[in-house]
Amino acid sequence: QVQVVESGGGLVQSGGSLKLSCEVSGRTLSAYDIGWYRQAPGKEREYLARLCDNGLTQYEDAVKGRFTIFRGNTKNEVYLQMNNLKHEDTAVYYCKCISGHGDSWGRGHQVTVSS
Repeated sequence: QVQVVESGGGLVQSGGSLKLSCEVSGRTLSAYDIGWYRQAPGKEREYLARLCDNGLTQYEDAVKGRFTIFRGNTKNEVYLQMNNLKHEDTAVYYCKCISGHGDSWGRGHQVTVSS
């Protein structure tokens, strides 16, 4: 079983910043990717960014230049630095572990950007 836990969300004003963390534990392959997604009320879950096991990163256009995904001190620590937040960024943010064992989702963490 793979456990994925997000943290670091909260309430910020427009233009502010937050850093989300994703911690992966439990049974998993040595090689795995981490993806960040978000889902606003009434909308489908949206892909944001992906950190591949080889270190390559990908970003959705909506957050490119504002959000940065990076690895922490250990492989199971991945962060999403979010700068210049907008009201449209308000959503529940999810971390996903992508591996040969199958995709594992975190429970999500609320980010609210006031307007």
